[in-house]
Amino acid sequence: MNLTGGDGMWDEEDGFYYDVLRLPDGSSRRLKVRSMVGLLPVCATTVIEPWMRHKAPRIVEFFMSRLQQMPELLDSFHQTGPCHLGINDRGIFALVKQDRLRRILARVLDENEFLGPYGLRAISRYHAVHPYVFQVGGQDYRVGYLPAESDTGMFGGNSNWRGPIWMPVNALLIRALLQFYLYYGNGFRIDCPTGSGQLMNLFEVAREIARRLERIFLRDESGRRPVYGGMEKFHTDPHWRDYILFHEYFHGDNGAGLGASHQTGWTGMIAKLIELFGTIDGETLLREGKADILENA
Repeated sequence: MNLTGGDGMWDEEDGFYYDVLRLPDGSSRRLKVRSMVGLLPVCATTVIEPWMRHKAPRIVEFFMSRLQQMPELLDSFHQTGPCHLGINDRGIFALVKQDRLRRILARVLDENEFLGPYGLRAISRYHAVHPYVFQVGGQDYRVGYLPAESDTGMFGGNSNWRGPIWMPVNALLIRALLQFYLYYGNGFRIDCPTGSGQLMNLFEVAREIARRLERIFLRDESGRRPVYGGMEKFHTDPHWRDYILFHEYFHGDNGAGLGASHQTGWTGMIAKLIELFGTIDGETLLREGKADILENA
């Protein structure tokens, strides 16, 4: 995953992870689509509190022994171990190093790419103007930005991972940002949105993404909830307007609900995000650590 050569997912020039297609002749080729594929490595992040090391020392010992057996891996992921502790002596296990995290987040928080008014899109809006084209067998295969329903039966005909906002992946990325915040604290700040000149720590970035997700369900200045899209009855009928539907996924630009309308299994996670950021502030989290999250979860 972290190799920089032709066999690896990491593209040093673009500062992003891509799918790699392995061909029958043994060669490989990166499929340069800026999608959630490139963001998922960030999710493989866990902070280890001092009390966790004391309660499970064998796990830490096992991990460190594996690193000694494969020292070549040390250069490819985040520095870890007793010599690389963060805020309040927290350790970290993470696939993505700090410099790569910054480069990835520059795209994630770009409103012309992943960051939409209502959360993170499944694919960069860059591909609306610049679709990715892959040629094989004399045919062109195209991937573009589709913020609503898919134009292909590839996803079963009623789903789409090429543009819309999906709650579970947004929640995974928010979790990862909070993990990195526990490690770096206020020392890691980044433009949010990209190019705005507004610097935020990673707790503030996570909260900003959560707030955009909340907007899907909240009434806007005109009294309409974006989740209802063009369904006028749900906007105006007093018997329906406050019975919010938990759709499967949401339009990447206007937040309208799409797919199954009863997907409370994962879209219901919005309630936990509202609760989490309503009960925890950044400084308290930094001071109390994971114990504070667990108490409020």
